[in-house]
Amino acid sequence: MSGRQRYTVPVDVHLILRRDSEVLVSRRAGAVYAAGLWHLPSGHLDGPHEDVADALIREAREETGVVVDRADVRAAVTVHHREPGGSARVGFFFEVRRWTGEPRVMEPDVCDAMTWVPLDALPDGTVAYCRAGLEAYRAGEHLAVHFLRPGDPIAHDPAADRLQAVPGVNPLPAQRSSAPLETHREQ
Repeated sequence: MSGRQRYTVPVDVHLILRRDSEVLVSRRAGAVYAAGLWHLPSGHLDGPHEDVADALIREAREETGVVVDRADVRAAVTVHHREPGGSARVGFFFEVRRWTGEPRVMEPDVCDAMTWVPLDALPDGTVAYCRAGLEAYRAGEHLAVHFLRPGDPIAHDPAADRLQAVPGVNPLPAQRSSAPLETHREQ
């Protein structure tokens, strides 16, 4: 590094709570980013002591009242996003199909509605970043870039669809393992 400060971005977690072909969305409210728009239940890591899966479990409980077991958290897609104003973030989207409790609005100061919607028919007024993550998830992608341009709306607009999937590797099933990763070194 040439004496410049290292680039850092916020880390978000997003809950794709699945009920058959539906996902749970909430409408942002109050003095928050994207108030009035639909979004997945989501939040930020509380600090370096918290990993992304723990943050998702905490945010699910805090925002929806549901209890999620870590064994039921599945990595879905990661999105590198840039807002129209230029600030960026990285979002980890996780699918959860099993939980305890009935989802409900737990933070009425930042959320005024919560509902189930078909994954393939998201409501108008969905945050573009959230919509991009869900579109990449529906397509089976694991990594995407969603860089909005100055003047683009925060809400999804098909005319300003900036989602770009980043191709990944597809190892053969025999190469997949739950064993710890090992590093290969030349002799």
